[in-house]
Amino acid sequence: MGEILLGLFALSIGAGFIGALSGLGGGVFIVPALVILARLPMKVAIGASLISVVATSAGASVAFVRDGWTNLKVAMVLECATVTGALAGAYLAGVVPVWILEALFALTMLQSAYFSFQKQEDDLIENGDPISKRLHLGGEVLDEDGKMVHYEVVHFPTGAGLMVMAGMMSGLLGIGSGALKVMAMDYFMHIPLKVSSATSNFMIGVTAGAGALVFLARGDVATSVAAPVALGVTVGALAGSKILPHANIKALRMSFVVILVLIAIEMGWRAVRGI
Repeated sequence: MGEILLGLFALSIGAGFIGALSGLGGGVFIVPALVILARLPMKVAIGASLISVVATSAGASVAFVRDGWTNLKVAMVLECATVTGALAGAYLAGVVPVWILEALFALTMLQSAYFSFQKQEDDLIENGDPISKRLHLGGEVLDEDGKMVHYEVVHFPTGAGLMVMAGMMSGLLGIGSGALKVMAMDYFMHIPLKVSSATSNFMIGVTAGAGALVFLARGDVATSVAAPVALGVTVGALAGSKILPHANIKALRMSFVVILVLIAIEMGWRAVRGI
């Protein structure tokens, strides 16, 4: 039993580290790890992952907020949409067949990989859309020369719509919805990648927490699994948050694309076998 808990802890450290760097949340990596490597049932893995995602957010977001990478206004406004989706998704997870959950997981990973590959560098916007301006969602970020530059936010309605979908995927799959959140903020709303990742880390805890409450009420959370997973992901997330401000953006994007595609292939194959 001790070796199993230690193995879960080690897996979770790696998942939390990569999740914090990418802004995708440790759930993207811990769910397939628990299903494929630890051979746990999909719904048990999702329940444990949602608990761990809350821990990831709490661990990583503290440093990001302190260092000024998180856009708190964007996070607060968009969180309304993600929580709504998360509650609906967590309810559906209790009635949807496992193979459908695995197929959705694979498709989510492929979509995230596609948009990460398409956008290769930050494109700061000087004029935001009317809604974003009225809500004062713009912010400042350090450029490659170490100078503080201002950016605005665009396509707010599109971003908010994607956040509802992100919340639903969080509740369904236990991924914290960071994959779709980063895509929405980085690709559509033109928020710089590092700010998008930091803001996503701040948001995923609230989103996952809403879904976790539904799983807890339904009895789908195994504490013997959730405890070491949450602890390991927190440790990994804290380490990842220290590396992000100094990371190479292009290298990060390509690494995440490869990882996401590999996960998608494995989960897609499991879905096909489960039909």
